[in-house]
Amino acid sequence: MTEKKEMQVVKGLDLERYMGRWYEIASFPSRFQPKNGVDTRATYTLNPDGTVHVLNETWSNGKRGFIEGSAYKADPKSDEAKLKVKFYVPPFLPIIPVTGDYWVLYIDPDYQHALIGQPSRSYLWILSRTAHMEEETYKQLVEKAVEEGYDIGKLHKTPQSDTPPESNTAPEDSKGIWWFKSLFGK
Repeated sequence: MTEKKEMQVVKGLDLERYMGRWYEIASFPSRFQPKNGVDTRATYTLNPDGTVHVLNETWSNGKRGFIEGSAYKADPKSDEAKLKVKFYVPPFLPIIPVTGDYWVLYIDPDYQHALIGQPSRSYLWILSRTAHMEEETYKQLVEKAVEEGYDIGKLHKTPQSDTPPESNTAPEDSKGIWWFKSLFGK
């Protein structure tokens, strides 16, 4: 078994520039998201204490599913873009904390495209400020993921609408049905 090289992460990430909405262009399937999710996105807002408010949204069968959490630097003294994210589940009765790694592996100079991973290489996201990405840019980010030791055979493109829905116009999955289904791989 070959040992995987240590992942290279972004150094000196400008957290303020990173804030805002990011669309999920592709990802590894996750048990925390519905398999038929579309228009998946994350919105990051800097809190006064330096932590980040995280809002992850996806639409499934016309209904909005979402979960809120927070992110913070894994090592406040480091200039590496290694963050921790914490969510409380289930989303309709948030009582169980779930913490994970969120490593920024690549960000373009204009903060328009990002590659996000974590040390086990079990999760991977390709993000964009717009709902669609040029194919050449997508291929470059996929190649970067390969360089970092990811098995891109698991990468799944996320369907995005030409006009993504607004959060306040969609019916919500207030019962958390998508979350329960995700536990069973649906």
